Amino acid sequence: MGVRTWIGSWPVYRQLTGTDPLGRGAAAKSGPTARLEPRVARADRVVKSVCPYCAVGCGQNVYVQDGKVTQIEGDPDSPISRGRLCPKGAASLQLTTGGAREHQVLYRRPHGTEWERLDLDTAMDMIADRVIAARRDGWEWEADQVRTRRTLGIASLGGATLDNEENYLIKKLFTAMGAIQIENQARV
Repeated sequence: MGVRTWIGSWPVYRQLTGTDPLGRGAAAKSGPTARLEPRVARADRVVKSVCPYCAVGCGQNVYVQDGKVTQIEGDPDSPISRGRLCPKGAASLQLTTGGAREHQVLYRRPHGTEWERLDLDTAMDMIADRVIAARRDGWEWEADQVRTRRTLGIASLGGATLDNEENYLIKKLFTAMGAIQIENQARV
């Protein structure tokens, strides 16, 4: 490499001799930087979503390549967040691709000290049995000589990322089971 080429590769020299006197454009760009491409450039599609962490409901663009989530960024079209995400929302890619993500049902028996793996059908049957038992054990036909026909053994608190339609269906389900403690946080 000649001296002239070597000096010409310096950003300060390019800044002083080129068309970028403030050094914020071409003068500051190196060869490796010029070859960089955005992480989302190769995505097959973009799916609109909502951040799962809090009740604000910030919009997210989920970039998918070959059926796998490759990047999650703030949605600039969202009237709520206008493309910005908090640190937790910006790290939500780890929810789908993180090494600590469990892909099987884990169960720890009462008073147990170890987790055991269950298949999904067994876990769903256990949940259904416990819901039925909680409804039965907490059922109240009347209170203070007033007919109530309700269960106090089941309650529901809807998540922040559920929309109004999902909360409507959950409300119908729990009301049909006789639950009266039902709340949601639908702000999106």
